[in-house]
Amino acid sequence: MSNIEEEINKRRTFAIISHPDAGKTTLTEKFLLYGGAINLAGSVKGKATARHAVSDWMEIEKERGISVTSSVLQFNYDGYCINILDTPGHQDFSEDTYRTLMAADSAVMVIDASKGVEAQTRKLFKVCGMRGIPIFTFINKLDRDANDTFELLDEIEKELGIATCPINWPIGSGKRFKGVYDRHENHVLTYSDTQKGTKEGETTILPMDNEELLLEHIGSEALSVLRDEIDLLDGASAEFDIEEVRKGKLTPVFFGSALTNFGVEVFLQNFLKMATTPLPRKSQDESIDPVSNAFSAFVFKIQANMNKAHRDRIAFMRICSGKFDAGEEVKHVQGGKVMRLSQPQQIMADERKILNEAYAGDIIGVFDPGIFAIGDTVCAPKSNICYEGIPTFAPEHFARVRQVDTMKRKQFIKGVYQIAQEGAIQIFQEFNTGMEEIIVGVVGVLQFDVLKYRLENEYNVEIKLESLPYEYIRWIENKDEIELDKLSGTSDMKKIQDLKGNPLLLFINQWSIGMTLDRNKGLVLSEFGRN
Repeated sequence: MSNIEEEINKRRTFAIISHPDAGKTTLTEKFLLYGGAINLAGSVKGKATARHAVSDWMEIEKERGISVTSSVLQFNYDGYCINILDTPGHQDFSEDTYRTLMAADSAVMVIDASKGVEAQTRKLFKVCGMRGIPIFTFINKLDRDANDTFELLDEIEKELGIATCPINWPIGSGKRFKGVYDRHENHVLTYSDTQKGTKEGETTILPMDNEELLLEHIGSEALSVLRDEIDLLDGASAEFDIEEVRKGKLTPVFFGSALTNFGVEVFLQNFLKMATTPLPRKSQDESIDPVSNAFSAFVFKIQANMNKAHRDRIAFMRICSGKFDAGEEVKHVQGGKVMRLSQPQQIMADERKILNEAYAGDIIGVFDPGIFAIGDTVCAPKSNICYEGIPTFAPEHFARVRQVDTMKRKQFIKGVYQIAQEGAIQIFQEFNTGMEEIIVGVVGVLQFDVLKYRLENEYNVEIKLESLPYEYIRWIENKDEIELDKLSGTSDMKKIQDLKGNPLLLFINQWSIGMTLDRNKGLVLSEFGRN
């Protein structure tokens, strides 16, 4: 086996998804503890003096205690090189999560044991379904009173349409939480509260045939319930089938508590064995094998001002094939240029380490002088690879945006443009006019707060947002076949254009879309744009 193949086979690249507050960031930090990447876990929420979660680096995230932008974290554990993509849980940032899932080979779904499947879990799961990637489920917060375990599994199956296979099984919850039963090993792992923020904790293994030890540690009542549930489980749950897992049709389920660090390492160990090595990707009609092809990657995220001192822009790339060498030239397919990637680095939230090499499966950040766009491909100069672009979500909320101080027009335009290039917002202008009027579209209203905050703090520009009543946006697919000036619309329709000059239509009412199509024979409208 070549060194490149060996390195690629060690890689595991996955995204963590969940509804807000299910404990995703806490679970991420515990993984980092096991990998020795951090020594003490932070608290996501809390007083201004509290330690903040490693993966939440943006100021607004620290203030609000939520993740608003995806973070990339890499660490080594047990011979594996692990790339974690920690995604925002809040629904207003689901577009960032979607792009991040494009860079992952599998997903870990975190569910709160007392709340079950929540709204955002459904939305994110649909995105995973669109990609057909394997999903591993961690049911969290067993240290609190939880819903009935069978009901939780039933809910996952009914709500998300995926079969479940519990790998372990909880014994009680809340104050009565004793530990988990490992179905494959046929033993019980007992739970003892660990010191918060550390990985050390007492875990005792109790074989199921040692009645005396079991009675001593978990008691007769819990043991009796466990035996009944095991009998039920063997008849009710799906058989474990790794092929079904890899097709995204069966999810292995684990139970534990990320806060007290119980069940986390067991989950991590099992996940690494079950998850795939980096998967092939489609370029036009060809499948690009990670090992046998030369270097190729695509841009899935752009982030400006991660480093306040330098006011820089970082393009995050997922390496899809081969080995990346910092000194070698690459081809930027969309720009049509051969170049060297500047300051390639491994990112640990807001900390950076310049790197000389990386392999398929890795995520690297490179300095972006403003040439990259989300969805762009870079590859070896002689390769003919071009990965599919990443669809852009249709914004659901719109506002006219103006700077308060007209003397700061330059900073205002620069800031709005840069934040739009990151994909957090979409900006439009009135049809056939200049940039005098800027209309901002967002998937979730919280993005308006982030825009206001970032323009003030990063570009020193104060803005006013005037809410617009439009709720629906459509791209005109066949713009070259349509006379846009003669387009017959409805009274609630507005013509706008994007930064590339593509025409779009805004509507207040959904029925107006159908009416506009009826009035303009041959008009083709689309809900998705392409980066």
